[in-house]
Amino acid sequence: MKISKSFKIYIHIIFVFLISKTLFASDDFSKNIVIYEKPKAIKELKFKDFNLQEVDLTNKKGNIMIINFWASWCLPCKREMPSLEKLAQMYPEIKVYAINMEKPNKLRAADFFKSIGVMSLDIYFDPDFKLVKQFKMRGLPTSILINKSGNEFGRVVGEIDFSDQNFIEFLKKYI
Repeated sequence: MKISKSFKIYIHIIFVFLISKTLFASDDFSKNIVIYEKPKAIKELKFKDFNLQEVDLTNKKGNIMIINFWASWCLPCKREMPSLEKLAQMYPEIKVYAINMEKPNKLRAADFFKSIGVMSLDIYFDPDFKLVKQFKMRGLPTSILINKSGNEFGRVVGEIDFSDQNFIEFLKKYI
């Protein structure tokens, strides 16, 4: 069986494309980030802590905040969560709130964090799913980026490596 020259070229092109996607995928975190020209005001930002006590960040200002929405069944959430914890450990001035988007189940949420080795992030809940509607979310994971004035300046839709140096340099512009 003889393989045509054009078929060989076609295979090489596909091979080069796949290799370049693999090698350079982590360099382009920006494809998952939406940055607003003008930050959006957040009217209300309330959710529950691990003990189902209310957390109200509505008027919280002074720090960059990342509100990360995740679920225990979400594989991209599972992959990105350790990098989110690493970012929070490296930069304590960035406040991270990991909000579980399932009906509150402390055991399942804690087991999820334990299974992926995340020990220092606190777990939060949004039992009535008000934030999903408020932020018009389309999927998980989604992370809302909030500036020091308490306004949403952007969001991450989908999975990224929060400890990627390019993302950290991007965030430093807002710190």
